[in-house]
Amino acid sequence: MPNTKTEPYIQPSLSVDAACSGNPGEMEYQGVDTATGEPVFTSKVYPVGTNNLGEFLAVVHALKYLHDQGSRVPVYSDSHTALAWVRNRRANTNLKRNADTEGLWQDIDAAIQWLHTHEFPNPVLKWETKSWGEVKADFGRK
Repeated sequence: MPNTKTEPYIQPSLSVDAACSGNPGEMEYQGVDTATGEPVFTSKVYPVGTNNLGEFLAVVHALKYLHDQGSRVPVYSDSHTALAWVRNRRANTNLKRNADTEGLWQDIDAAIQWLHTHEFPNPVLKWETKSWGEVKADFGRK
């Protein structure tokens, strides 16, 4: 069934995305101003991660950033999984915790803790790729 969502995305807003070389593999994420495409934040490159974990961390990073700025603008992600994990305040991943993933796991634990201890007024919305093209934070590596 084709996507019939035709209204424009909300501006101002932040858009997030992750990139992963392999799954699992090297992973990073970023957030950009949806209107301009200008970077707002970028993560370090994690040696081992998954795209879903990167998308999750990107959304939480955006929420924390906006919280610190006192901003109520929406956050867009093209990841159904990340949106569900944020909504449920947990990352449902099978990535093993070991020496290669410990740094990532520490950041996941911190993100989950933040979600449990903070309220955020920002809508967390699904980016409608079929209607609007690639999310503005896309790494362009497809």
